[in-house]
Amino acid sequence: MAYFDLPLSELEDYSPELPEPEDFDAFWARTLAESPFDPSTVTVTPVTTPLLTHRVHDVAFGGFAGDPIRAWLITPADATGPLPAVVEFLGMGGGRGLPQDHLAWAAAGYAHLIMDTRGQGSHWGSGGDTPDPHGTGPAAAGFATHGLQSPEGYLYRRLFVDAHHAVEAAAALPQVDAAQIAVTGISQGGGLAIAAAGLNHRVIAAMPDVPFMCAIPRALGLTDQPPYADIAGYLAVHRDEVEQTRRTLAYCDAALLGARADCPALFSTGLMDTTCPPSTVFAARNHWGRRAARTPARPEVRVYPFNGHEGGESYQWREQVAWLAILRSRLRRSC
Repeated sequence: MAYFDLPLSELEDYSPELPEPEDFDAFWARTLAESPFDPSTVTVTPVTTPLLTHRVHDVAFGGFAGDPIRAWLITPADATGPLPAVVEFLGMGGGRGLPQDHLAWAAAGYAHLIMDTRGQGSHWGSGGDTPDPHGTGPAAAGFATHGLQSPEGYLYRRLFVDAHHAVEAAAALPQVDAAQIAVTGISQGGGLAIAAAGLNHRVIAAMPDVPFMCAIPRALGLTDQPPYADIAGYLAVHRDEVEQTRRTLAYCDAALLGARADCPALFSTGLMDTTCPPSTVFAARNHWGRRAARTPARPEVRVYPFNGHEGGESYQWREQVAWLAILRSRLRRSC
């Protein structure tokens, strides 16, 4: 790998104009109104595991169109009251896997809700359990082209609603302090974390790592790696759908949803990341909160100069734990 994007000195303030549909806010308000969260859909079932230090529950809740979405809830075995929570979204192609795949946040004292991703879960990891009952039109490899023919039918409209509802589901759980819910995720999961924070102002902190679906026009012209290359490949075949595709993607650009977020955020990027180029991450960071009623502080970003799409991995988790602890301490002092 080698550096291919803007130098860090220019990335710090990189903030391109992003095409925003005039009815962007109305589109998402209508989408959430058509698929409202229903707390009666939340089910919580204890799971017996060999784990002595963690307690596991199998959670289901209604997502987009009321479709059942699966999740794991993992908490410290000795927890005695509602805990601060981290809701995690997964990278493209992965599923919630097995409970033992997700022990770190609970070990740090949090209730950890890991949302399964509808229609995915068979590309890496230990599998997923949530189907997507909604079909799509013609599509290229991967998931980024599923339903590109319209914003209403695009996969990421469904996933963003699922992410919003995952936060609401976490808030409905007796194990969770509903006033202390953070969101996180890597790659696709990072894009979903941004969307959750932009759509659901219950979120107190967002920690998107090397996020996908940000500043999409920039990404499409910069990298030849999937998933963005899948969209370009689709348009190389469907030559007459360029403008419609751009319109669909504009409604699901996570950077535009992040502009509606009003909570603190901690981003990360790898300067050699050809999957989600660093300029797209900085664009999302620099648009953060611009359209919020209460403008948050400029998000922090951790930069890994010699890493690609793997980003900081465990090093970044260590950064997140420390950052979130400081944030929660500040919030407690301000109450």
